[in-house]
This record gives sequence, C-alpha cells and structure tokens, in this order.
Amino acid sequence: MIEPVVDTGSRVNSMASNKTYMKRGILANKADVNIETIRYYENIALMPTPMRSEGGHRVYSNNDLKKLSFIRRCRELGFTLDEIKGLLGLVDSRNYTCSEIRDITTEHLSDVKQKIRDLKKMERSLKDMVSECNSSLHPDCAIIETLFS
Repeated sequence: MIEPVVDTGSRVNSMASNKTYMKRGILANKADVNIETIRYYENIALMPTPMRSEGGHRVYSNNDLKKLSFIRRCRELGFTLDEIKGLLGLVDSRNYTCSEIRDITTEHLSDVKQKIRDLKKMERSLKDMVSECNSSLHPDCAIIETLFS
C-alpha cells in the first residue's frame, strides 16, 4: 500500500500528507473494473493521466475512484463513451444545470426504449423462424431459407 502523499503536480511526494493515494490494482478492485479498463479509459482521455509516486508508480486519488465509479455506472446504464465524455465534461467544468442533465438522460432513455422495441421485433422474428423449423435430419432448413430470403 502506498503511504499518504501530497499532490505536488504530476509527481507526488510521500513525505507528508492530507491525501491518500492508491495503486491501479487497488483502484480497479474498489471500482469493480479490470485494470485494462482503467488503461483504456486513460488512453481515450476518459480518465485523466494519473500522477506518479516518487518511485514512478501510477497513483490514484479518491476523486479518481469516484470518477471511475461514475463511468462504470454510466456504462451499466448503456451510455456510450462519447455520452460519458460529454457528461464528465459538464461535471468537470461545473457548467451544467440539472435540467440539462435530465434532458441528456431523457434522450438516452428514449434510445434505450427504441433498442428494446428493436429487440422485441428481433425476438418475434426469431420465434417465427424457429416455429417454422421441423428439426429434421435433412439439410433442408426453413431457418436457412428464411435467412436467405
């Protein structure tokens, strides 16, 4: 575990402290994501470039944990990475209203509802194809014929 450290720019000093930092593996465990996910989010600038300890290790703050948890939750709700970048941009700039966030979420909800309608249509089509299949041991298959039509 990393000792408490003080933020001194892009490097952290382990001498004194009012902040504690954690290594990437601990951050991943606490946020319930894979280490590779954190690397990916850093590469696409969804997560900021981490600070480094005096020894050169990447270190993360509780704010990084909060941001990563926010991203994970947004992903669970189906927000795209671009939508999450937009939300984080608003949050980081502190230039948003609750009404704006509601509008973004309402638009996303509309997209989710459309996807559900599309999935139900796919389900009906697949059920129809399966019901046409007689499960014979011959190569003639109603499902294949339907897919080619």
